[in-house]
Order: sequence, then C-alpha cells, then structure tokens
Amino acid sequence: MPELPEVETTLRGIAPHIVNQTIKAVIVRQPQLRWPVPDHLHETLSGQTVKSVTRRAKYLLFATGTGTVIVHLGMSGSLRVLTDEKPPEKHDHIDIVLKNGVLVRYNDPRRFGTLLWTVEPPGQHDLLKTLGPEPLQLEFDGKYLYQTAKARKTPVKSFIMDSHVVVGVGNIYANEALFMAGLRPTRCAGRIALERYGLLADCIKSVLQSAIAQGGTTLRNFVNESGNPGYFKQQLAVYGRGALPCKHCFTPLEEIRISNRTTVFCRHCQT
Repeated sequence: MPELPEVETTLRGIAPHIVNQTIKAVIVRQPQLRWPVPDHLHETLSGQTVKSVTRRAKYLLFATGTGTVIVHLGMSGSLRVLTDEKPPEKHDHIDIVLKNGVLVRYNDPRRFGTLLWTVEPPGQHDLLKTLGPEPLQLEFDGKYLYQTAKARKTPVKSFIMDSHVVVGVGNIYANEALFMAGLRPTRCAGRIALERYGLLADCIKSVLQSAIAQGGTTLRNFVNESGNPGYFKQQLAVYGRGALPCKHCFTPLEEIRISNRTTVFCRHCQT
C-alpha cells in the first residue's frame, strides 16, 4: 500500500509537469473506485489551470481556481506522467489530459483508491479534517507524542499508526522507526517516558526522510510517476525479516501480529 513516502515521491515527480498547466480533458473509464468518481469531472475541470499540487497525509491535492481534486492511491494505485499516446491498459481508470501534451494516468488494479472533487478548503473535507499533524513538521515532536499518549493503553505501534495522532506512519515505517528507537512495539503507549518519545519522534522523521530519498518502498506493486519502483526495501532493518538475524545483535527477529498487522522486532535491542 502506498504510504507517505510513496505519495510524497509521486507528488515530487508529478508537480513539475502539471503545475500552472491547463486541463484539456478528463477521461474516466472506470468510475467505481472506493467511492464513485464524480460524474461531472470532465465538465468541471476542463479549461481549469492546476495552481498547485500538495500532499496531506496520504492524499494528493490538485488545486484549481474553483476547487480541489482529492486523490488517494488506496492499496495498489499509482499516478504516472506520460508524454506520448500510450494506449490505456486494463487498470488505467482515469486520465487527466493537459494542454501541454502531458497525460496524468491513474492506475489501480484493486480499485480501493479515491478521486474526488471539493469546492471547500480541502482541510474541511470529511476525509481530512480530523487528521493528526504531519510527521515531518516541527510541531510533531516527543513532547507532542508524550502528551497525546497519556492514559492510553494501546500498544505504542498502534498509537503511532493512528492517523488521528500522526499521519503517514504506515506499518513498514512504524516497524522501522520503533527498531531504530529501541522501543518494543508492544509497550503501552501511556507508559513511555518523554525522553524516549523524543527519540521515537526523531526516528520517525529519519525513517520517512530516508524512504523519500530512496523513492519509497516497493514490496508488491508500488511504482512512481515514471513507472519505476522505490528502493527503500533494501534498507529495511526489521520489516519482512521475521526469524532472520537482527542486524545489530544477530538475535533472531520475532514476528507477531498487533492490530492484525505484521510486526517484527528484536527482543534484545528493543525494550
């Protein structure tokens, strides 16, 4: 599933090609995604200029003069920038055609993604208005985590994966950040000291920034705007390595389930 680094990678690849460009047409071949694609999208967007492309959590926001297109890649979605007349394939559901000859194509084999339209500020949309802070912004730090975690009995891994607490810390990156911080994922979130939360916040930032620099993590089918995979998988310390030796102490890594998500940790290095 594309997480924050994959979505940020897509944003950085797409933005230079479409910002300040005018939309010529919107072609919807399959409107039945997680929620139906608005049936008026072609009429609404044709002739409008893309003012900016930004990200909020795992949502991409294409702002025009009259509203915003909200895109979520779901479990298997991707956006690709094409400059030729490449025929659409089976899972190429939507094309945003620009007057400069660029085509932004939405591909989604499992159709769990989303493409919606809003005329309100996107931050007020039901999908975005209750989200927590961005993990790479200054307000996200150890003090924030410590104060938010008070009296919570949930495991710390579930706590940092809660999008109401902080956005974008998906399963892969939660595993990696907790290992880097030396925190066992089963620890009760409300029983962790401020100092350790400070380290965890720094590790979350470090893991996400490294993943973005590597173009994301490709485990199954994520590709970037050019159709290329991300390479952070090569740097994974624990995720996907259950029963293999810890890279620090060589103790076999343990694999368990927390909130029905694969969780890998080192019993020796993480306390």
